[in-house]
Amino acid sequence: MIAHVTTVHGTGSAVQAGKTMIHLSKEQETLLIPLYGKAEESRKKFPLFTDSKAEEIVSTIDYNFSSLKIPAKTRKMMCLRAKLFDNAVSELMKSCHRSVVLHLGCGLDSRYLRVQGAEEKTDWYDVDFSEVIDIRRHFFQETETYHLIPSSVTDSSWLEHVSAPASADGVQHLVIAEGLFMYLTEDEIKKLLASIQKKIGRYKLIFDAFSVFTAKHVKHHPSIKKTGASVQWGIDDPGLLEQWDSAIQFKREIDFTSNEELKHLTSGMRAAYRIAHLFPFVRKAQRILVYEIGSDE
Repeated sequence: MIAHVTTVHGTGSAVQAGKTMIHLSKEQETLLIPLYGKAEESRKKFPLFTDSKAEEIVSTIDYNFSSLKIPAKTRKMMCLRAKLFDNAVSELMKSCHRSVVLHLGCGLDSRYLRVQGAEEKTDWYDVDFSEVIDIRRHFFQETETYHLIPSSVTDSSWLEHVSAPASADGVQHLVIAEGLFMYLTEDEIKKLLASIQKKIGRYKLIFDAFSVFTAKHVKHHPSIKKTGASVQWGIDDPGLLEQWDSAIQFKREIDFTSNEELKHLTSGMRAAYRIAHLFPFVRKAQRILVYEIGSDE
């Protein structure tokens, strides 16, 4: 645990005993929403999952998390999303001898520590704005296989720091974008996916997406209103990405309203999710999508 830390980046600096003072833009401030949700969930008697690193960071950062006004159901949804991502990543990693993982817009997430086997069989790259990576460096130590890259994901020059050879034999490439693409424009996403393919060749992509309707109206959510972040993109038909490029193949969809983790929720919440799943409009409001991009050539 850190005793005294000064984080300085553009907007000034401050130090408080036992606390890390942070300075983030409105868009970057959204990373505190899932962080706090995971920490709160971990403190429960029967949590959906535990994240001791999230608890550590929340207890150390000097920030009024209550000001985010995160509804309890949103905190639960954030944890459910994280657990489903963890499960999907673990499943994909089991299918190969070694993986190279690019975790885009990683925020202060500790997936590298949560995913079983990641440290033994993975070259892992966490990518986010320099302000965010500055904070991460206080809590996460780089190693020969774990790397921090300070950059906007839309600036393709960050890929120069990825040393994984393109189309390496026996190596699977996996790109994770949790809570990211909705804040980018469609053109930015297209360019990003193409740049990654050019660098590493064939890869699997997993990200969560809002429906078009949700993307237009989520600005009214109390946490989004507080941070002032701008949601740019939503998608209804997963096949849309296949129209962008013939090298993009849609693989599967993971619904929040019907999955293996709902058994860990209360009976009331399980019933609510079952009812929600009956309505496509609600079911598609936000879900996780998995693709394969690139060819073997």
